[in-house]
Amino acid sequence: MKKIVTLLIALIFIACKDDKPEIKKTPPKPVEIYEYGFKLSNYKVINDTIKPGENFSEILDKHHIEYPKVLEIVSKVKDTFNVRKIKSGAPYTILAKKDSTEKAQVFIYKHSKVRYTVINFKDSIITAYNAKKPIQTVIKTASGIITNNLSEAMDKQGLNLYLAYELSDIYAWTIDFFRLQKNDKFKLIYEQLYINDTIPVGIGEIKAAYFEHGGKPFYAFKFLADSTIGIPDYFDDKAANLRRQFLKAPLKFSRISSRYNLRRRIAFYGNRIRPHKGTDFAGPVGTPIMSTANGTVIESRYKGGNGNYVKVRHNGTYSTQYLHMSKRAVKVGDVVKQGEIIGYVGMTGNTAGPHVCYRFWKNGRQVDPLKQKLPAAKPMKKDIKSTYFKFIEPLKIQLDEIGYPKKTNDTIISKGELKN
Repeated sequence: MKKIVTLLIALIFIACKDDKPEIKKTPPKPVEIYEYGFKLSNYKVINDTIKPGENFSEILDKHHIEYPKVLEIVSKVKDTFNVRKIKSGAPYTILAKKDSTEKAQVFIYKHSKVRYTVINFKDSIITAYNAKKPIQTVIKTASGIITNNLSEAMDKQGLNLYLAYELSDIYAWTIDFFRLQKNDKFKLIYEQLYINDTIPVGIGEIKAAYFEHGGKPFYAFKFLADSTIGIPDYFDDKAANLRRQFLKAPLKFSRISSRYNLRRRIAFYGNRIRPHKGTDFAGPVGTPIMSTANGTVIESRYKGGNGNYVKVRHNGTYSTQYLHMSKRAVKVGDVVKQGEIIGYVGMTGNTAGPHVCYRFWKNGRQVDPLKQKLPAAKPMKKDIKSTYFKFIEPLKIQLDEIGYPKKTNDTIISKGELKN
């Protein structure tokens, strides 16, 4: 009897199981991809690069656009896109018909990873416009310990060298980057820019920085102190402007090959004393030379041992001179801004190697620029300081919490995303 009952229960269970309705799974809908303002599934998408010597007409002809139509397109889009300026190696996309003709309907020229131009000729009305891909900003941090120089330190760790240039600009008036010491340290909070969430396309701004040079701390925070001018500047943790009226050097990432020395002896002249009233910054021929302050060009010429040189008058007190240029980039009367390129490193005049001899006048007398206490830029207004200190408080906490990597024989950089 027990066996019969057990058998009946099993049959009932199987019957109940079979009575359950069958659940049919609905296949997921295909994800529609939109790019450059077009639904890509509506077209045959052809990605290619411009070949050496290839022109716009040849590209469209290859994609079944006849010459009269090409001429019409070129004429209609000339104010937006100069087809003669397409570059060999530049990528482009053709959106073509999805039929047997595969005739091009849209041409997309990619100037960079971000910028592109769309030429739409699928209808009788031809249109063209310039656009940019959406950029995502991620706040990141980096820190490092110097063993040789800043650019080498960042390069070894795969950091964008633009960060080194930006950091040198921020501290150009307060730290001599030609005399960095072993074990100098830095920390950064900066913007990394992406497209499509994963493709890096450059660096935004450095929001805050810390540099420890010779055991002394130097903070830097980007802040808009004057809304009428609308240009942000960098200030330290005491609200002092890091900018000075003069840069410390006319070249980026160079070394001093000879200093200002009024009692220098030269073997070539029989070991006689020949005063050197300039500071020599070595660099490869063609390296850009910058004006170290705002001013007006009062001399731009070639003369004897000076070779090609430029002299800039900054005010009634200060003037600077830049010797041995391979090429001058300014003429007398030009107004130049601090950091503006005025020429390029060369070997003209009396020189044994490529460099710029930087000469500095104060009240008509040549002096050693590295020993001058140069005036700072305009200070922050007192009524803004309380706002500034509130603004930098969280940034300073974040900077202080960034750790340094462990030391090894090589320079190490640590980098990561900033957790909010």
